[in-house]
Amino acid sequence: MVAAIDRAVKEREHLLVQAGTGTGKSLAYLTPALLVDGPVVVSTATLALQNQLVEHDLPRLAEAVEPVLGRRPTFAVLKGRHHYLCLAKMEHADEEAPTDTLFDDAPPKAQWLGEAGKLGKQIQRLRAWSEKTTTGDRDELDPGVDETAWRQVSMPARDCVGAQKCPYGAECFAEASRARAREADIVVTNHSLLAVDMLADRHIVPPHKLLVIDEAHELADRVSSAAQAELTPDAIERSSRRAKPFIPPATAEQLAEAADALTVGLAETPAGRLTGGLPDLLRQSVTLLEAGTRAGLTAIGDIKGDDPDPVRKQQAKASLSDLSDTAQRLLEESDFDVAWVEKSDLGSGRRALVVAPLSVAGTLAQGLYEDRTVVATSATLTLGGRFDTVARSLGLPASAPVVPSARSAVAETAAPGSLTAGAPPTSGDGWTSLDVGSPFDYPKQGILYVAAHLPRPAASGLPDAAGEELLRLVEAIGGRTLGLFSSRKAATQAAELLRARTDLPILLQGEEALPLLVRKFREVKESCLFGVMSLWQGVDVPGEACQLVVIDRLPFPRPDEPLAAARSAAVDAAGGSGFASVSVPIAAIRLAQGVGRLIRSTGDKGVVAVLDSRLETARGYGAFLRKSLPPFWYTTKPEVALGALQRLGKS
Repeated sequence: MVAAIDRAVKEREHLLVQAGTGTGKSLAYLTPALLVDGPVVVSTATLALQNQLVEHDLPRLAEAVEPVLGRRPTFAVLKGRHHYLCLAKMEHADEEAPTDTLFDDAPPKAQWLGEAGKLGKQIQRLRAWSEKTTTGDRDELDPGVDETAWRQVSMPARDCVGAQKCPYGAECFAEASRARAREADIVVTNHSLLAVDMLADRHIVPPHKLLVIDEAHELADRVSSAAQAELTPDAIERSSRRAKPFIPPATAEQLAEAADALTVGLAETPAGRLTGGLPDLLRQSVTLLEAGTRAGLTAIGDIKGDDPDPVRKQQAKASLSDLSDTAQRLLEESDFDVAWVEKSDLGSGRRALVVAPLSVAGTLAQGLYEDRTVVATSATLTLGGRFDTVARSLGLPASAPVVPSARSAVAETAAPGSLTAGAPPTSGDGWTSLDVGSPFDYPKQGILYVAAHLPRPAASGLPDAAGEELLRLVEAIGGRTLGLFSSRKAATQAAELLRARTDLPILLQGEEALPLLVRKFREVKESCLFGVMSLWQGVDVPGEACQLVVIDRLPFPRPDEPLAAARSAAVDAAGGSGFASVSVPIAAIRLAQGVGRLIRSTGDKGVVAVLDSRLETARGYGAFLRKSLPPFWYTTKPEVALGALQRLGKS
């Protein structure tokens, strides 16, 4: 991997590297990065990996190479502005909130002013911290504060007036962090900020020649999220309150009418994708909003350097501008966008009109690769044994024609295990790929068991037959089980079944904070942890605490997931197979991430049990999904899986 990255930089060619858990891929990309002339940017999807790089890998590497380079390499973390304390916001954070407050979700005075209220105490602690911190970085505040308190003292990038116009510009913590990043050899950032940087014509991240994207399978989704926008009545009302001191009363009234109209429109429109354009009520509300925000922006005008209140005026202008852009985007009804109504089922009553790009591959193709070499790496970059699907999602041209069906895709893929460690990179058009393999001996360390005898899953929840199979598997090993479920209903049913029929400690996601549940699961060997999609990646429990991973059904996107449904329909309309091109790749990545929870070190052993018979019986995509997984020893015989679990349980 080191040699491939070095070659890619010299030949100015992009590189995709699949590197499994335990290969040491962070050191493999950081080492050649130190030889690049100019700064290198590393982007991660998770805070855990970012912390690993900054707190462990980079300090060790810098110390190790100092005698070789004759100097100690430097590194810095680049985060969004909202991660840093804003002194301009801090100045007003503990003032009494007027009726036209600029603060989002500002509570009444009786709840928070003074030492008596919880929020007031947090604001006072933040004020004391602001006088001694040298970075203003929220992550350095220990203990932390809740989100409501932090919003009172932080400034999103869109609300920032800029260092030149801000009275605290010379002392700005966010500006100082950017200055440190411009001087560092290696800059560590995150996919969300990288996405915003691309959408902002690359004015945020310092210029660089090499970009390393770790956890690259997450990037397209983060870019989609950054390009997504929404309208809610609450957001319109907050924007109106912010703008009230700077706009005519008639314009404020127009915004209030738009918020009321949107409330009615959302109430009358069912949740889900809007396939025939905006319904009349929603169109009327969005038209009202567009006119009101346009009038408000005209009234505010340009913000001059000598403006008496530039910070608050910029907040008002940015808020109206965001709403105006979203309203115009929705009214255009572009074929490149997908719109839907979102309604919360958690009792909060939240309703929103959302718009997002149908695809971000074009955005990535235009904004990601120009004037820099890109190395994208992850443990899951090959699907069905090939890099093509992930390459296309990242905006790279495929090295083979797009196939219209899952069956033909499977026919063209390489045999399992044909991509081996140390194999030379294979070339595409402007990019190369390399699978460095894994230090794990998957066929000897793990079994992939598919319960092919179970009926094909139908209704939501956990079918009775699957529940009985789960019970037998868990009892055979005596706990030690991570259950990954397709729905909260299925996870809850599984927990209730195991609690009723066994004496094992059953931990259910949602009943306690996730970090606490994971710690208990790690410490109590007989325990089981059951949960939904957020457990499918990021949970790292090596050793005997996790020797059985159970997956209730193949993780295809639900039919009511608006973006996936729209993308699938677009492929169908073009004469292809939306199921094969959209749903199967999504399921493949999710399944590989879930299966990857089992073997986390060279000493781990265990069984992955999939209670969805389609992984064995479905012609075409079943084989494709299996080829996207590590090469475990494979069986469909229950007695084989149960016997292995019983032996593990006695060890």
